[in-house]
Amino acid sequence: MSLSHHVMWGLPRDARAFHHAFDRLAESDGSQPAGVAAWAPRVDIREEGERFVIRADVPGIDPATIEVNMDRNVLSIGGVRAAEPADASGRFSRQERPDGPFHRRFVLPDSVDAERITASNRHGVLEIVVPKKAESAPRRIVIDTSH
Repeated sequence: MSLSHHVMWGLPRDARAFHHAFDRLAESDGSQPAGVAAWAPRVDIREEGERFVIRADVPGIDPATIEVNMDRNVLSIGGVRAAEPADASGRFSRQERPDGPFHRRFVLPDSVDAERITASNRHGVLEIVVPKKAESAPRRIVIDTSH
């Protein structure tokens, strides 16, 4: 069980649902079906009062080639890290950084405002800001007693 399962009590139901959905994705071994993704960037997700902030490590990737999409409460991040050229012999002394396509998906709660999502990239960190919808205040209905 992830650490966030232990600290979620007291969060609004939508926030708990978001964390549970993220945990299901984060607890996987990171493997993807063949041909879908060669690697997955590490992410941090933080909930703030009016928004969620997702930060993904994407160093060495041209921000113009990264795709961020929202479809039916699923936020997708994808792109490709180009392979580094080997030395003249065609070999690496050591190669630890993955290359090739990547893809991450996050199921978001219904409380997010998909129309106002923004993304920026600074120093190889993709930051996606997902605002929450303004909550409608409860309204008291007056009962007509004139009948």
